[in-house]
Amino acid sequence: MTNLLVKYKALRCLIALFIGFSAAAQMKTFPLQEVRLGGGPFKNAQDIDLKYMLALNPDKLLAPYLIDSNLPLKSDRYGNWESLGLDGHIAGHYLSALSMMYASTANKELKNRLEYMISELARCQEKNGNGYVGGIPQGKVFWDRIHNGDIDGSSFGLNNTWVPIYNIHKLFAGLNDAYQYTGNEEAKAILIKLADWFIEMIKPLRDEQIQQILKTEHGGINESFADLYLITKDKKYLETAQKLSQKAFLESLLQKEDKLTGLHANTQIPKVIGFEKIASISGDKEWTDGVLFFWDNVTQKRSVAFGGNSVAEHFNPVDDFSGMLKSNQGPETCNSYNMERLSKALFLDKKDMTYLDFYERTLYNHILSSQHPEKGGFVYFTPIRPSHYRVYSQPETSMWCCVGSGLENHSKYGELIYTHFDEAVFVNLFIASTLSWIEKGIVIEQKTKFPYENSAEIILNLKKAKTFDLNIRRPKWAENFKVFINGTEQQTELKSSGYISLKRKWKSADHVRIEFETKTHLEQLPDGSNWSAFVNGPIVLAAKTSTEALDGLFADDSRMGHAASGKYMPMDKAYALVGDKAGYVSRLKELGNMHFALDSLELEPFFELHDARYQMYFQTFSQEKYKEKLEVLRQQEIQERTLEANTVDKINCGEQQPEADHLYRGEKSNSGYDDGRFWRNTQSYISYQMINKNASGKYLDISTLDKIDPDKISITVNNKPAEIISLEDKKIRLDVAKQEAATIKITAKEGKVSPKFYQLRIVKN
Repeated sequence: MTNLLVKYKALRCLIALFIGFSAAAQMKTFPLQEVRLGGGPFKNAQDIDLKYMLALNPDKLLAPYLIDSNLPLKSDRYGNWESLGLDGHIAGHYLSALSMMYASTANKELKNRLEYMISELARCQEKNGNGYVGGIPQGKVFWDRIHNGDIDGSSFGLNNTWVPIYNIHKLFAGLNDAYQYTGNEEAKAILIKLADWFIEMIKPLRDEQIQQILKTEHGGINESFADLYLITKDKKYLETAQKLSQKAFLESLLQKEDKLTGLHANTQIPKVIGFEKIASISGDKEWTDGVLFFWDNVTQKRSVAFGGNSVAEHFNPVDDFSGMLKSNQGPETCNSYNMERLSKALFLDKKDMTYLDFYERTLYNHILSSQHPEKGGFVYFTPIRPSHYRVYSQPETSMWCCVGSGLENHSKYGELIYTHFDEAVFVNLFIASTLSWIEKGIVIEQKTKFPYENSAEIILNLKKAKTFDLNIRRPKWAENFKVFINGTEQQTELKSSGYISLKRKWKSADHVRIEFETKTHLEQLPDGSNWSAFVNGPIVLAAKTSTEALDGLFADDSRMGHAASGKYMPMDKAYALVGDKAGYVSRLKELGNMHFALDSLELEPFFELHDARYQMYFQTFSQEKYKEKLEVLRQQEIQERTLEANTVDKINCGEQQPEADHLYRGEKSNSGYDDGRFWRNTQSYISYQMINKNASGKYLDISTLDKIDPDKISITVNNKPAEIISLEDKKIRLDVAKQEAATIKITAKEGKVSPKFYQLRIVKN
């Protein structure tokens, strides 16, 4: 850690040097107000999102803030995560979504709601009297403990409070977005007071104590303070951003060490967005290199075809995606939301098409597919397990993190369709839309039905004839790329930037037509295993397999309502590609509108596929290996299905969401990842609440990574000493018969370190 402290001091010097100077010239986005979507799937997604936003009750979202400020409620708060400890987090996302959707649509009701919520937050802040405003349960007590140096943190619990800095970061981001996208000065004033309170709150803490706090998921709090520096040019905010950057994680990136496996994915990505912003402000090349190392690792080694990453919210080993293939908890939408934000920042900074390619792939295939296109509702997990399905949120029942980021995702589709640099315009994405560059008197309308048609028409509307560069992106996936100006084909040159540059004196009604071809190819999983997805251009294809047993398709308010809990279909029964690899793609028969026949299946764009089980990844076999490999898979399936059928409830210790959903509490506890398993130990106690539905389970099996010494721990079930049925080296079985709910508390005797617990499982037999 000593080397990193030296680097931090050097960074402070760099910050001082760069104060008052702008970063290197960047590609620039257009305000969302200047881009309007045309018809097509993105416009539909925007419209559906707007309806969902209007179905939410601002007073319910504000209730946690009124509670914490001791003000009378106007409505009860929402349930689900908004009443389980993450109270208030959706309100921050909602501020961001209202701001961006208003900028994108000019819908007045959105502006009214935004201004109302900000005025209510101002009222709460004034009542608190010290700049603080938040919805965290018992927030004032919690923050006083932190201020006084009373800190006990783990991966998601800080002083037994569910990710409180992550929570308040959403409010920071929402207030910032309200100011940035709509110019709301009251939001800016609240934000600055809140930031100044935060700085005073952590002022007594040593660097080591702040780093201890940052062990708990904290969102992009470092980015928020960097944003405040950009707004105010007050260096205290940039210094705080640096102070709130987790040193241990940053050090691994600076050293180009891959330590991501087993880490909670969406805990890490927002930190890196903050590192990138601090680096872009200060000009610190070493930090930038660390960010690029992270981006390369996640996108090239850990992301699947549709752009998502993680299994059960954690980064899986780069050489083994089998866990993701088997799980109903595939890539999390929040991860892609944040990887899109990081990719956008890097593209604008580096002007490198690689970042835009990933952005586009993820936009079409994960982000667009993560909302139901008719009924609305957001997806948390997108499994790649063959013949599984996704679950959609509902406004009254679902308050997950992916609802918050989902509200934002579909409000800002216009952010990167076009960019500019000096006098040049860049067309980056083929999405029907209109750009009104008010400052330059240029209006560009893009007509396209891509991906259903491989063409786009760009029509100019100018106040007067004007000379400027019109740059058209030529994607790597586009073949036989042709450009026509006013009907005449042009001899074009592809620049090293990846754009075709058209410079001339343009006049109103000039039009540019782009035509290209796409091909379908198979894309393997990054681990090199024999699982592949069909991809046409940037579009991932998948097949509906059935509508059987879509349990909880539209989520209720249960603890794990965001996961598709219906039965698993046997993987050995999934459709497989057998024979010569060269012939797999040639089997496809075009049906039109991006649909393809594959024997008895019909492949279609994944973003179209809803209300059904699906198959996105297909195993490939030579004819000789087919029966042998399938039998191995069949035996694995039998073992796993037998175990799951015997399971009533389980917790994977050390994994964030399973622990949160089982009401984890603990003190002096550590968690980690060893030998392919997550674990948690303690020198004080840990506890969980488990459900034994209909009292159908008889036993609770507690498994550890190391030997259980009964002299070092004691276990209670519902506050009574546990009845031990059996004890092996690394497994203890307890009696939980006839108990429909069981609060399990494991205490370390005399402060001794307990074993590393990796799983608690209630079983029937």
